Amino acid sequence: MFIKSNQLILILLLVCFSHELSATNYYRGLVIADENRCTEYNKEKQYPYSQSLEPLIVESMGGKIYGPYSGTYFESTKDTDIEHIVAASEAHDSGLCSATAETKKQFASDLLNLTLASPDINRCRPGGKCGYDAAEWLPSKNQCWFSYVVVLVKKKYKLSVDKAEAIALEGILSSCDSFKMVFEHADNPSEPIRKFPLDPLQKYDSNRNGRISCMEARNHNIAPVRANHPAYKYMIDRNKDGVVCE
Repeated sequence: MFIKSNQLILILLLVCFSHELSATNYYRGLVIADENRCTEYNKEKQYPYSQSLEPLIVESMGGKIYGPYSGTYFESTKDTDIEHIVAASEAHDSGLCSATAETKKQFASDLLNLTLASPDINRCRPGGKCGYDAAEWLPSKNQCWFSYVVVLVKKKYKLSVDKAEAIALEGILSSCDSFKMVFEHADNPSEPIRKFPLDPLQKYDSNRNGRISCMEARNHNIAPVRANHPAYKYMIDRNKDGVVCE
């Protein structure tokens, strides 16, 4: 089998890198350790998150309903799952099992670690990501962005990597020119990509109590709020005059 010179160089570098890992306990600031399920894992109870995060994920991608793993655009979030870049089970077995309940919930809803993916990719199906780490699964698109975010998330939550994962991540990161998410060309470039509007509560309800206060309205520069404003129905109009926070 013919191997290109740059591929051979990368293979040699990874062999050297593997030997270096054996002599140290760290990879890019992350502790190298085998996965360990130190406590029972229950995703629904320990790592709950709200579907209301979807509009925020879409907003973070410029309003595009986009699956970066496959480079696919979708008509609706009904066609996608919320995807944890570092899977909850992988994080649990990499040190989060000993974290507080609050930290686990924070991880589950952290936008840094969230994107969108089709169910075929997100779930435990043949070829799907499931709860795999980077040594076991890599996306077909955006590998540089994916690997970079994995390291960022693991650093943020002080999670470990095993040796195989470190080698897989370095095999990607060492050849990257950029770590930004790449948006593939839409099938029909002349057709504008539909924006996904934010729910008023997602946009203005800062404390997430299901209501919008005058303080929140003023902080978002929408006061006074009139009856035709999307935020109005989540506010209390005491004198019923169609205007709040005058």
